[in-house]
Amino acid sequence: MTDNVSAKSVQDDLTNGPSLAEINGSVRVPKEKGFVRNLLAFSGPGALVAVGYMDPGNWVTSIGGGAQYGYLLMSVILMSSLIAMLLQYMAAKLGIVTQMDLAQATRAHTGKRIGAVLWVMTELAIMATDIAEVIGGAIALKLLFVVPLILGVSLTVLDVLLLLLLTRLGFRKIEAIVLCLILVILVVFAYEVVIAQPNMGQAVASFVPQAEIMRPGQLTMALGIVGATVMPHNLYLHSSIAQTRKFDRQDPAEMARAVKFTAWDSNIQLFGAFIINCLLLLLGAAMFFGKDAGALGTFGQLYDALQDNRLAGAVASPVLSTLFAVALLASGQNSTITGTLTGQVIMEGFINMRLPIWVRRLVTRLISVAPVIIVTILYGGSEQALDRLLVNSQVFLSIALPFSMIPLTIFTSSKRIMGTRWVNRWWVTALAWGCTAILTVLNIQIVWATMTTLF
Repeated sequence: MTDNVSAKSVQDDLTNGPSLAEINGSVRVPKEKGFVRNLLAFSGPGALVAVGYMDPGNWVTSIGGGAQYGYLLMSVILMSSLIAMLLQYMAAKLGIVTQMDLAQATRAHTGKRIGAVLWVMTELAIMATDIAEVIGGAIALKLLFVVPLILGVSLTVLDVLLLLLLTRLGFRKIEAIVLCLILVILVVFAYEVVIAQPNMGQAVASFVPQAEIMRPGQLTMALGIVGATVMPHNLYLHSSIAQTRKFDRQDPAEMARAVKFTAWDSNIQLFGAFIINCLLLLLGAAMFFGKDAGALGTFGQLYDALQDNRLAGAVASPVLSTLFAVALLASGQNSTITGTLTGQVIMEGFINMRLPIWVRRLVTRLISVAPVIIVTILYGGSEQALDRLLVNSQVFLSIALPFSMIPLTIFTSSKRIMGTRWVNRWWVTALAWGCTAILTVLNIQIVWATMTTLF
């Protein structure tokens, strides 16, 4: 391939057209070269990706990490965020340069058997991701409006209808809504952290890794934070929605502009996610460290704790707990929007399925909702049962992560696929393989620890 590489011929033969065709190339960008104007034009996809780094699955691990070990694990959040920035940059570049998402690229450059295995593992990962999002949204509805869990879970299916409506209004509308919900989460936790008055000097000092992290209990929690932060579905999503901007893909200068400002967008939004995860840990450390952290393992328990003087201290109030539930609802809603889009990317990219858009999205939504409904019915609407399902779903994410990271690293390091201009530099490739190896080992440890507790 040349520097202004295009995978259109491969796409026509092995895929069913552009990734998320209904929004692909739907957002026009200006010709002006001003930095701020270009940044605004390319901003948006990063927000949808950042949602995955602050979904309900992150909440329990980050707040729990602060409650059990104080500020110790701040360095883990920092390192996880830096790894995420690297991987998301590679995913976005793959989509822009090859005009294929990661699922399409995997199907195009692997055999049918390998492609089938990767598709199954990725579908399991999407299901596991959506489970956490569905549970978070359903519990938030219960806390705020006393909606029974089974009804709350069922209502999440309606997100498909909302997404269809938003798509018709334009992809920029989806980006704007997601960004607004992120700001709600940021404002809520910034306020609660200010009220909690954490020791910021100690928190900042904890960005430097400490040897205590390697102790068994601390290491397990650290692995949980890493496993909940770096998730495979975001790589597929970003490689697709990075293609929503319309520009001249045959012009090397235009391609360079798209890659540059998409990277800026991604890093800025992921920095925002990093801040929110830090706020979650700060909240847990400032309010609950040294207290009964074992009683803070569920969303309901955290909600109750924020208005309990014995746990949250003098600042405890119903306002804090209500704001917590509002932020949880915003997080769950955000994540379901991006999860549904990702499910569509996977189904279309791997198996070339040609179905109406509403059917594809409904199918992917039902796949994730079904296990939650079954568990809710079997355990009589027990929140504890749903929380256990949420935790166990992270095992599937751990297993699936290498199956996404390895193809991404291989493809973006290939001159044949990326072209000489866009192939990873040697140090980027080295960092990517290093991160892949480290995260694979860490996630194997998570899986092993989980399996030993079950058996």
